[in-house]
Amino acid sequence: MNKIPFFNLSEQTNAIRDEVDRAISGVIDNTAFVLGSGLEEFEETFAAFCGAKYCAGTSSGTSALHSALIAFGVGDGDEVVTVANTFIATVEAIAMTGARPVVMDVLENTGLIDPSKLDDVITGNTKVIIPVHLFGQCCDMDPINEIAAHHGIKVLEDACQAHGSRYKGRRAGSLGDAAAFSFYPSKNLGAFGEGGAVTTSDEKVVATIKGLRHHGQIIKNEHSVLGYNYRLHSMQAAVLGVKLNHLDDWNEKRRELAARYQANLEGSGFWMAAMHPDCEPVYHLFPIGRIDKEAVGKALSEAGIGWGQHYPIPVHLQPAFSYLGYSEGDFPVAEKLMRTSLTLPMFPELKLEQVDEVCEVLKSIPFT
Repeated sequence: MNKIPFFNLSEQTNAIRDEVDRAISGVIDNTAFVLGSGLEEFEETFAAFCGAKYCAGTSSGTSALHSALIAFGVGDGDEVVTVANTFIATVEAIAMTGARPVVMDVLENTGLIDPSKLDDVITGNTKVIIPVHLFGQCCDMDPINEIAAHHGIKVLEDACQAHGSRYKGRRAGSLGDAAAFSFYPSKNLGAFGEGGAVTTSDEKVVATIKGLRHHGQIIKNEHSVLGYNYRLHSMQAAVLGVKLNHLDDWNEKRRELAARYQANLEGSGFWMAAMHPDCEPVYHLFPIGRIDKEAVGKALSEAGIGWGQHYPIPVHLQPAFSYLGYSEGDFPVAEKLMRTSLTLPMFPELKLEQVDEVCEVLKSIPFT
């Protein structure tokens, strides 16, 4: 077992166990396991937390992305723009609609979408832009929204790693036409299993998603469209409702840990994501980069320190998307960041002294 784990959920779970047990017991007592009042309560609370009017719980972050794209009318012959350095679900959801994913490069200092390059990839077939709030920092949304409005296209935030993050004082989930969240257990706001949600202030969009997630039913027993089994179960909504009460405190601890990493590693030669001055990140992950990543990972492992890779192969070089026709070298910034980066331990219960220990190991690694 790692002396310092990459991620540890047990301490957090134990701390809120009584609250969670009561919430789950309430669902059991009401026997409202699917689309019950507990889900509606969480949806209202999470929408308000994000600063959006509406929320539709879904079965995963992937189904949130997919159903939101369908609600925007995306389908065969359309194009959707996103970045090369994201989890495959972002691009997977686009392909699932029949649309073509159009991938672009990112800013080297933040690893986030480069708004100045959007006009280069937007065509008459572009229907949606998906900026990815990677690692918990919001993208620079004002220029993205301005470009989208100029072209008459929608903006769907991939906020799957950005629960509670802010841009110019507004939270992720209220910065585009809609936003998709994942509640995978390791997320800043994680369920006890799979889960997701879409937030929006568009009443038509949320109504469409709520129909899609329930086999196309908006009116009981009337299937007006071809839908899916994309429902967020009430048990998971109950867990998420409890955790949402603690999320701001947990995110503040993540920022404290990130500040310690940054102070310790300043001037050490490691790449660290720059923070946009208009953003308040939530540090779902803490990536660092160095050209000799393998040596860094080996040293961390030998010291009993857990680490991860997010994500070593860009989506445009994944075999599943070879049909898009992209090649190595097409998006050099994203490719370099993903090839040279690894992620350090980051969870609210991590101790500052443990961060110091991780950094001492990192600073002792000679360049190769």
